[in-house]
Amino acid sequence: MASTKKSIEVILKPEVKDLGGFTVRRLLPAGSRQSLGPFVFFDHFGPVSFPPGVGAMDVRPHPHIGLATVSFLFDGAITHRDSLGFVQDIVPGDVNWMTAGRGIVHSERTPRALREKGFSLHGLQTWVALPKECEACAPAFEHHSARTLPKWESGGVTFTVVAGRFQGHSSPARTFSETLYVFASCSAGSEFLVPTEHEERGVYLVDGQAMLNDTPLNPGELVVLAPGAQPRLNALSDVRVFLVGGAPLDGHRHIWWNFVASERATIEEAKKRWTSGAFGVVPDETEFIPLPEVSLGRT
Repeated sequence: MASTKKSIEVILKPEVKDLGGFTVRRLLPAGSRQSLGPFVFFDHFGPVSFPPGVGAMDVRPHPHIGLATVSFLFDGAITHRDSLGFVQDIVPGDVNWMTAGRGIVHSERTPRALREKGFSLHGLQTWVALPKECEACAPAFEHHSARTLPKWESGGVTFTVVAGRFQGHSSPARTFSETLYVFASCSAGSEFLVPTEHEERGVYLVDGQAMLNDTPLNPGELVVLAPGAQPRLNALSDVRVFLVGGAPLDGHRHIWWNFVASERATIEEAKKRWTSGAFGVVPDETEFIPLPEVSLGRT
């Protein structure tokens, strides 16, 4: 059996955060690694169940700069509203891709129909840092339904390209640099080699039991692969896994609250804009998240 000793660069363990009613497992940014490809933020939330009329996801309007947010659900639904005027529900298998660029404001809430009947919520939210030349681009929003994403089955593994490219297939979501973001649903006993077409790659086991060559994979841990390694993933049960990565960032990024930038001055300017109300507003929303005194991010 092949060894993974030279295949694994580091295993990132989650930082568990309580967001009030449900927990989030945060893999990026980490103390040992700020990014993986263009990804600078990686959250796994849920699964969590809410009974009828009790609890919901209510993320009040808040700003972003210098990044694109990528939302993907396994269960539940979230209503996105933003300062460009877009209102869009995301359901399992769909992709919401929001490019913040020089600045955007959005909220994320549970749809009213789900609040009334009860619901489960489970998914991933990630941030992709924009290249330096795109950090101040115009904000934009895209929604791509599950049926529009490249999807195929091979040897008991169903691959879906959520963003970027993989094995000759490309997602319709606009990316600004080489990106790997692929969902693989594997039946028990299936296997596949993790290809080397992207410079930086990670394997994230959502659930189930699997091996990466001779190393057991633990759900909730992000395995960063060594450059050029091509390990084999073996599914010991039905598993769901994400392949994540892409081209390395073109330099260090400062992360403060919801702001990502290559220069600290850009973040300081964004703080002033949010405090002064210069970011714009989300239509039909009156609440907002004030600028925190201390950021939970890393700079």
